[in-house]
Amino acid sequence: MSTEFQARVEPQQLTGDSEITFRCGKDRSCFTQCCRGIDIVLTPYDVIRMKKRLDLASDQFLAIYTTPQLLEKTDLPVPTLKMLDDEEKSCPFVREDGCLIYEDRPASCRYYPVGHATLRPKEAEASENFYFLVKEPHCKGFDDTKWTVDSWRADQGVVEYDEANRPWTDLVVRKRSFPPNLRITKEAKAMYFMACYDLDRFMRFLTESSFTKLYDVSDELLNRVREDEVARLALAVQWLEGVLFKRGPYAVKEDKAAARMEERGKAKKE
Repeated sequence: MSTEFQARVEPQQLTGDSEITFRCGKDRSCFTQCCRGIDIVLTPYDVIRMKKRLDLASDQFLAIYTTPQLLEKTDLPVPTLKMLDDEEKSCPFVREDGCLIYEDRPASCRYYPVGHATLRPKEAEASENFYFLVKEPHCKGFDDTKWTVDSWRADQGVVEYDEANRPWTDLVVRKRSFPPNLRITKEAKAMYFMACYDLDRFMRFLTESSFTKLYDVSDELLNRVREDEVARLALAVQWLEGVLFKRGPYAVKEDKAAARMEERGKAKKE
């Protein structure tokens, strides 16, 4: 990326009460420049909102609009938004007059120019959020309206995204705290990606596999997650806690797993 577009991160760590000064709009000469030459990692709720907006199944959206990569310090696969193959590497949804999917744009676009990070201190169960300011040389927005970080988040509609993504965020932060040489298997990565991003496929996995034989899942919960993808994501992450970390309500029950293996053995003999 050229020097013109290299971002500078303010060294100050911000809280929700910290004040910033920013305004974006079509009257700015830099309008939509922040939508080009960027690397946007999509969260699970980003995918939920964008694929609904485009009326696509989750696997279709992922195939058309994303490229997989490994998330730094986690060894977990995540989708990144696939940029156009033009000179500026533009977002596929950006036009001269703005974003085609503005009401359903990703969380990182909503946060801009605020950066958001999550960490978990050693021995702590809960994660902590903190914020920072990202300044790009081309951006002319830092000379107008005053906000606190929290009022900016509320204005940009990102609070809903953070709440929906919270179980996933906590899981990623937990994985990041593991030693770098402790890697997960290819099969576990595939299960993680399905459960967090391909939620249509995860729903089929719930209803068509042996899931309900291995785990205690009520009909009420199954009906809820069938209709509510945010609830489905929460269930998927709880299941992943059991798969990856052997903890939580969906840690595999050894007696049920053994019984399932026995059933499979009998079926093969028959």
